[in-house]
Order: sequence, then C-alpha cells, then structure tokens
Amino acid sequence: MSSKKTDALLNWLITLTAIFGCSLTVIFFVLSNIKELSIQEKIQYRNQALTTTAIVFLASAAMFNTYYAARRAQAMQKSAIASEKNLEIGLQNAKLNQDRLIAERFMGAIAQLGHEKVETRTGAIYALARVAQDFPQEHWTIMEILTAFVRENAPIQHVKGEQQQPEQGAIYSSRRRGGSRPTPQLEQNLHEEFPKIRTDIQAALTVIGRRNLLEDPKDQKLDLRNTDIRQADLLKTNLQQADLRGADLSGADLRGADLSGCDLSGAKLIRSILYETKLLKASLYGANLCWANLNRTNLSGANLRSANLSGASLRAANLQGANLYKANLQQATLKMANLSGAKLFLANLQGAKLGKANLQQTGLIGANLCGANLNGANLSGANLNAAKLHQTEVYFANLSEASLTEADLYQANLIGANLYRATFYQANLTQANLMGANFSQANLNDVKLEGTILTGAKNLELQQIREALGDRTTRLPDYIEAPSHWRQLG
Repeated sequence: MSSKKTDALLNWLITLTAIFGCSLTVIFFVLSNIKELSIQEKIQYRNQALTTTAIVFLASAAMFNTYYAARRAQAMQKSAIASEKNLEIGLQNAKLNQDRLIAERFMGAIAQLGHEKVETRTGAIYALARVAQDFPQEHWTIMEILTAFVRENAPIQHVKGEQQQPEQGAIYSSRRRGGSRPTPQLEQNLHEEFPKIRTDIQAALTVIGRRNLLEDPKDQKLDLRNTDIRQADLLKTNLQQADLRGADLSGADLRGADLSGCDLSGAKLIRSILYETKLLKASLYGANLCWANLNRTNLSGANLRSANLSGASLRAANLQGANLYKANLQQATLKMANLSGAKLFLANLQGAKLGKANLQQTGLIGANLCGANLNGANLSGANLNAAKLHQTEVYFANLSEASLTEADLYQANLIGANLYRATFYQANLTQANLMGANFSQANLNDVKLEGTILTGAKNLELQQIREALGDRTTRLPDYIEAPSHWRQLG
C-alpha cells in the first residue's frame, strides 16, 4: 500500500474516531439535561461524557503519534538505504580511481624500465616497489616483472666452446698421494676478478630480496635462472624457494641471507660470502663454491652432490644429514663443523681441515682424506670403509665403533686416538703412528702393521696382534711380544 493511501486511511480513521467521540459526548450531555433525572445522575452522565471525550482524544493522539513514529522510522530506513547505495557507489568509484592509478603508475614505471639511462631505470624499479607495497594485489606481478628484468638484462654469457662440467670435482686429481697443494684450476679461482654488477640490476635484486613474503602466493618461485649476478649485495635478503639454477653468484655478499629450499643446481658461488646463511634443504647439486666463505652456514639436509667446495671455509657450519656424494672438499676448512649423518661417499677431502669436527655416523665410504687433518674429530660410528687416509692427521680423534674395513691409513697419525670397538678388517696401517691409542675390543683381523708404531698403546691384547699382519719393523708395546712368524718377516 502506498504512503498516500495510508495517509488517507489514517485521516478517515481519525475523523471517524473524533465524530464517534463527539457523538458520545453530545449524547451524554443531552441525557444529563433530562429534567426527570436527579442531580447526581446528571453529574454522572456529564462525567462519563468528559471521560469518553478524553479517551477518544487520547486514543487519537496515540494513533497519530504511532503513525508519525512509523513514518519517521520508514524515512530513516530509506535514508540508510540511500546512504548505503551512495557508499557502494563511492567504493566503486574509489576502486576505479585506484585501478586507474595503478595502471598509470604501472605503465609509467614499466615504460621507464627500458630507458637508456641507468638512473631512470633504477627509479622505475623503486617505483614498482612502492606500487607493490601500496597495492598488495599487484605484489607478485611486480616480482615477476623484476625477475624477468634481471633475466633479460643479466643473462649468463656462455663462452664459445665452453663445456659444462656438472661434476666439478673431476677437475681435481683424486690420485695425488698426500698432495695438499691446490691445483692450477683452484689457484685460478682464488685470484679470478669479477665484474661489478650494474646499478639497476642490484636495485631489482634488493627489491626482490626485501619483499613482503606474506604476499607471495603458494607454490610460486622467484625465477632467477641462468642470471649473471656476480658481486651482488644480497645481505640478509630472503630468497626462500627461489630458482637459481645455473646462476653466477661469484663474489656475492649473502651474509645472513635465507636461501632455504633454493635450487642452486649448477650455480657458481666462487668466493661468495655465505656467513651464517640459511641453506636448509637447498639443492646445490654440481654447484661451484670454490673458496666460498660458509662459516656458520646452515646446510642441514642440503644436496651438495658433486659440488665443488675446494678451498671453501666451513668453520662451525651445520652439514647435518647433508648429501656430499662425490663432492670436492679439497683444501676445505671444516673445523668444528657438524657433519653428523652426512653422506660423503667418494668425496674428495684431500688436505681438508676437519679438526674437532663432528662426523658421528657419517658415511665416508671410499672418501679421499689423504693429507687431511682430523685432530680431535668425532668419528664415532662413522663408515670409513675403503677410505683413503694417507698421511692423515687423526690425533686424539674418536673412532669408537667406526668401520674402517679395507681403509688405507698408510703413514697416518693416530696418536691417542680412541679406537674402541673399531673395525680395521684388512685395513692398511703400514707405517702409521698409533702411540697411546685405545685398542679396546678393536678388530685388527688381517690388518697390515708393517712399520707401524704401537708403543704406549692402551688395551691392546696379544690376540689382536696375532690376527694382524706385522713384521720385525712393527713397534709393539713393551708388554706384548711379537708373534714368532712376524720375526721372520721384514
């Protein structure tokens, strides 16, 4: 029913009520003037007339008030609906203005990315960074634009005739007898000069590394494959899960950066600074980390299969459970590093410094440790089967329950080492120095002891000596006499 019809009906009701009330009043007043009535009856009729009139007018006032209250409520509701519509229109206009602003800033910044002046390109990069900050819905689009900018403007330049060598360890000879000197290739990497990174490329990398991670979509990765970003400043940047396969980060500053879960397969990080960098479960398969600074770096669970870590410094680094199969660690420094549970099968550790390193339960099958320093290292439960330890320093190391079956310890120095329940089956300990070593329950079956120094050995029993292969040159403790068949040899 329309408001006009409602008003007309209400007016009729009020009129009828008024007429009805007035009629009753008149009737009562007429009745009160009848002569036959007593004075008391006349007063009573008049009072009833006045009361009826008052009730009628009060009811009319109440109806009138209720009606106009409803009208006010209806008007307020209409006003609220109108305000809501105006707000909605305002929001739509604001969104249109915002979209127009984004489009204008987008197009302006992108147009300037191709400008010939580096200052203009750098300004455009920071303008895009501001857009990503102000408008989160455009965050990932801008990150993809910036990574594409880096890929297009800093690609890897492959030298004609250059051959890829995924297993960098092949460059170095693993057959050198106790060789501790760096190869010519290693020396070249040490003194190689790197070009300075372009200002606009550095700006793009800075913006990418400092982005708001909460705005990154799931299952999306930063794509920086095959980019030449040598000497980049990536201090404390966050590049988690980034795709950096084949990238050249040589000489880059990555101190305190987060590269957890990154794919750095085949990447170059020669002389890069990775101090306290997070590389948890990162893939560094075949990566070149020659002379890199990896001190206190977290490489827990990382894949370093066939990686080149020659001359790298990994002091107090965490390599727990890392895969270093066939990795090249020649001349690397691993003092106090945690390598517990790591896989170092066939790894090249020639001349490596592993003093006080934790190699508990580490797999070192066939590893080359010639000339390495393992003084004070914890090798309890380690698997060193067929490992090469020519002239290796193993002073006071813990080799309890370690397996050294067929290991080559020629001229190795194991003074004061703990060999409790260690297995040396068919190992070569020729001319090794084992003064003061603990042989409690060690297995020396078919072990070569020609020229071996065992003076001052602890818990060494005659039965163990009888199972070993020595000669007259073997120097035994004073309390053990050489077996008769030994005296006829040597």
